[in-house]
Amino acid sequence: MTFFRSRFLRALIKSRSGLFGMVLLLAFLGAALMAPWLDLPNPVRGDLKARLAPPTWTSPLSPGAHPLGTDQLGRDILSRIIYGSQITLSVAASAVVLGGIVGVLLGIVAGYCGGMVDRILMRLVDIQLAIPLMLLALLVVAALGPNLTNLIIVLAVTSWIRYARIIRGQVLSLREREFVLSARAISASTSRIMLRHILPNVLTPALVVATLELARVIIMDAALSFLGLGVQPPTASWGRMLAEGRVYISSAWWIVTFPGLAILLTVLSVNLVGDWLRDYFDPRLRT
Repeated sequence: MTFFRSRFLRALIKSRSGLFGMVLLLAFLGAALMAPWLDLPNPVRGDLKARLAPPTWTSPLSPGAHPLGTDQLGRDILSRIIYGSQITLSVAASAVVLGGIVGVLLGIVAGYCGGMVDRILMRLVDIQLAIPLMLLALLVVAALGPNLTNLIIVLAVTSWIRYARIIRGQVLSLREREFVLSARAISASTSRIMLRHILPNVLTPALVVATLELARVIIMDAALSFLGLGVQPPTASWGRMLAEGRVYISSAWWIVTFPGLAILLTVLSVNLVGDWLRDYFDPRLRT
């Protein structure tokens, strides 16, 4: 009951866009987690007798129970979208967490230590920002090979820089605060100051950055899968579904439309939640 009376939940309920985004995001997460227990057709097993079947609600002649139709191999679109959400969301979440850990730690080190360490780390950030992120991702995936682990590493490599720059700016102000100066006065070690005193105070902006990064990573994952450098078939992924269905876009519109809508709605929900979190944690915007 304490949770439901919390200011956090009350603020979420008051924000229509934030609440809509949270409900939509939880719906996708719930579908991904519950996929094995849902009565869905096998997402990788085709039925050539039902290939290119339109959604059941658009044609009474559509064979079987395929609410969103089937693809060129007779695989159920709804089932592939739901199972594809497992891949897309798990890859995006893993990449954001990995990139966030690296970026936050490097940002703390750069901001607190300053000097040569700060200059070296920030020049690395500048160099990576000068390289188009999609081009960098293509080069790394092409070098390491297209598989799930390498995809997560590539997406994490392209996301740590935003954490590092933002957290560094936060630490530059935190290191002159009274509680940090007091820790130095009692001869606390540098690692203890960074982990016990500075890290807890930068988790909030890191959370906001992670939420906004999640949307970008989802799009990059779909783009790499579309180019054939993501999760390999027969595993279902939203980007791969778009790539396979683009040939049939004029004759079987549902093959690309519904995976595209899944990407659009997921990114929209994450952006709405991220915008709301940014406003919630910004004291200048609180009422």
